[in-house]
Amino acid sequence: SSGINAEYGDSTKEKQTILAISGVAFLVMLGYLYWCCKKRPSHPTTLDGKTKIPLILIDKKIISHDTRRFRFSLPSEDHILGLPVGGFITVSATIDEKLVVKPYTPISSDDDIGIMDLMIKVYPDGKMSPYMDNLTVGDVIMIRGPSGKIRYHGNGVFEVEKGREKKEKKNYRKVGMIAGGSGITPMLQVICDILKRDEDLTQVTLLFSNKTAEDMLCREMLDECVGEKFTIHHTLTREDPPPGMLGGRVDKEKIEKYLPAPAEDTVILLCGPGGLVRGTCIPILDEMGHNYLAF
Repeated sequence: SSGINAEYGDSTKEKQTILAISGVAFLVMLGYLYWCCKKRPSHPTTLDGKTKIPLILIDKKIISHDTRRFRFSLPSEDHILGLPVGGFITVSATIDEKLVVKPYTPISSDDDIGIMDLMIKVYPDGKMSPYMDNLTVGDVIMIRGPSGKIRYHGNGVFEVEKGREKKEKKNYRKVGMIAGGSGITPMLQVICDILKRDEDLTQVTLLFSNKTAEDMLCREMLDECVGEKFTIHHTLTREDPPPGMLGGRVDKEKIEKYLPAPAEDTVILLCGPGGLVRGTCIPILDEMGHNYLAF
């Protein structure tokens, strides 16, 4: 009997020792993780919402006859831009002795450390785009931000600024997009954020309107995004569409056929020329009973 008790006593002591060692190891691991999180340096942010920031042009690439990609260096190789998804920056310059301010949405994100990329279509009768087109490597632009009233927080959650102190968050399972010309850049920002997160199951369908196939901004980037969560429909307004594309302007028929139907868990995002957004799309979406947000 005493031998059996001694055996059980030894077994209990062994279990207690193992539990004690496991507990110490667990605490050590927690301490290490806390130290790593605390010590790991965060990237400094370029944008502060108030200050004009000078950025140096380090690369310029001709994409097409009227489209350029500009790459600017941030204040250091460790900086991120600090632009929320859905936001934009403003570029300011003195042109013909007048201050010109133009909003742009970068095609880069905070995953791109130390740089900011802009994709810009050059309009001969514009002011800022010809100015930008004349920049050479080493030239400096002034930017400020973040600006904009729409923020995408992931997993279908959009936040909209309704006033100076009022913000409204809503969750959507399906996102339709209507973009015209350079209005694609904020859409691309949201698309890329959704696609890079496996846990974000938001379904996105884009109706992208351009004058010609050659006019399309970011076409290669968009085509690479097509998959389970993202579908795109191109429509051309000033040339016969090649196979796989649509012809004509955005209208009710296209919206009904190619974008998600109106529902509580569905929203349509809009960005493009005023004639497309306010003149065409908003009246149609109101008539159909759609939720929509315009950049």
